[in-house]
Amino acid sequence: MELTPRKNSLVLYKARPARVKQAGKKLELELPGGESLSVRPKDVVLLHPGPLESLGELDSDEGEIGAAWELLAGEVTDLAELAELAHGAYTPATAWSAWSWVADGLYFQGTPDRIVARTGKEVASEQASRQAREAEEKAWAGFVAGLAQGQLPPDAARFLREVEDLALGRADRSRVMRQLGRAETPESAHALLLKIGYWNPTVNPHPQRLAVPLSPPPVELVLPDLPPEPRVDLSHLVALAIDDEGNEEPDDALSLEGERLWVHVADVSALVPPDSPADLEARARGSTLYLPDGPVPMLPPEAVARLGLGLDEVSPALSFGLELDEAGELRTVEILPSWVRITRLTYEEAATRLDEEPLRGLDRLAARYQERRYALGAISLDLPEVRIWLEGERIRIRPIAPLRSRDIVTEAMLMAGEGAARFALERGLPLPFTTQAPPTSDDRPRDLAGMFALRRTLRPSEYSSVPGPHAGLGLPAYAQATSPLRRYLDLVVHQQIRAWLRQASRSEGAAGGEGNPSGSDLCGDPLDTAQIVERVGATVAAAGSVRSAERLSRLHWTLVYLLQNPGWQGEAILVDRTDLRGTVTIPALALEARVHLPRELPLNSTLRLSLNEVNLPGLAAHFRLEA
Repeated sequence: MELTPRKNSLVLYKARPARVKQAGKKLELELPGGESLSVRPKDVVLLHPGPLESLGELDSDEGEIGAAWELLAGEVTDLAELAELAHGAYTPATAWSAWSWVADGLYFQGTPDRIVARTGKEVASEQASRQAREAEEKAWAGFVAGLAQGQLPPDAARFLREVEDLALGRADRSRVMRQLGRAETPESAHALLLKIGYWNPTVNPHPQRLAVPLSPPPVELVLPDLPPEPRVDLSHLVALAIDDEGNEEPDDALSLEGERLWVHVADVSALVPPDSPADLEARARGSTLYLPDGPVPMLPPEAVARLGLGLDEVSPALSFGLELDEAGELRTVEILPSWVRITRLTYEEAATRLDEEPLRGLDRLAARYQERRYALGAISLDLPEVRIWLEGERIRIRPIAPLRSRDIVTEAMLMAGEGAARFALERGLPLPFTTQAPPTSDDRPRDLAGMFALRRTLRPSEYSSVPGPHAGLGLPAYAQATSPLRRYLDLVVHQQIRAWLRQASRSEGAAGGEGNPSGSDLCGDPLDTAQIVERVGATVAAAGSVRSAERLSRLHWTLVYLLQNPGWQGEAILVDRTDLRGTVTIPALALEARVHLPRELPLNSTLRLSLNEVNLPGLAAHFRLEA
């Protein structure tokens, strides 16, 4: 077969037939439809030397292509022989017909000068693949047509899986969304899944979009036994663990011994030393994830069962002994492992017993400490708070009352945090300190609108290996230390303190010739500053995702609550205004919303709202003002 095209020969150009009108250094081609084109000879493949006067001559029947394949199955041929076998002649028309079968690829594959006839097994496999593709295309067409009419075929799940992946942040593309002309965004995918009823409003996509773990640590993370070390017995003191009703992680409690406040904290670092498997797992998570549909713990559930205060008759604790002077400043700080006997109370129960000891004495110390913090510029933002939880698929929301018992616990926790920082600074012990720069405003408003404005001027708290003031708390130095079951850097603070206590104990024992009186060296030496910085960096990233997941989830479930209560009405406070557009806060929901005002209204005005609509994928609710 000739390889050089000449005038009136049949060639293949970009999978289409073409007739050579003129040959030379370049070929002038006639293409289907009458178009002419000049190309290089190497850009075409010769199918037949001609003569071919018109592309209209290429019409030809299939011939005996099946018989030709049966004769050639598994063998090699060329285009001329294939055309002869199938049509009885090698002409431009039969060459194009034969080549069309080669291009189809079912029976033949290759080039004009080397065509391979596929085996029977290969043909059967290709036919099965084509039938499957045809069935899939038919199912896809039916799915798209049904979706356009709001109907879902029984097998829709396999096509919608990619839409779910987009809605959950696991993918950034979706053929379904493109086919429907919708934006390929998580919000748009979420809206589609809700519209067609494939998801119901209770599906919360936000934690998965942020890639936070939604299952507890693996059960393989077994914690060791408590080390055989001396513990001070403080079980004779009344120790009150005051929490919200239903709290399942009691990790702090308060005692009063004369003028000394004891803050008892679950002794997590006794079982979770640095770089242990449980420590590494907690570091990767950053903190416990609190969702309205239930918490996802930072540590194995075994940690709460064994270390939660009050879950056994006596509990191991790391106890902070704190004394204040008359000005409310910390005078002494003592930290030691202990045994405590816990009485559990809700905030509401404690609020009814403030005239009883030890709560009366605790209240007195808390007030003195709080007064000192405010004198140092502490900021109080009394903004609405609510508790959100699920009962089955029903959402419950209850405002959190501003009880004095909450203030007592808050002040005690802050006192322990300042005590931890003071303890570390006096001993040169590296810690992840919590700091905050001063706000840009000196105002200390007492109304909601003023506090709303002040909140926008506050700079975020930061973790640092370098101690510094926390302006919002009014403290010269501070380290979070009272939630090691729930926050990883609190656990690091405990690990550091425990390591220092063990080191000091070893030194005292060596000086007295007693060896290691604790009988254990589980925690090793304290971490250095570089190791603290490393842990801060890892935790800030992980805990930031957890906080975002919590915030978005609370908003999601608040909007689901409104969907479940479409006739909702309630009061709102106007906290910001630009012309006739206002921002309100709804105390009963702890929700902020934008509303259109009928006229200029003063800030802090009380407005009556009715629910208008909810945009769940967009995380927005729209309200109208009632007359």
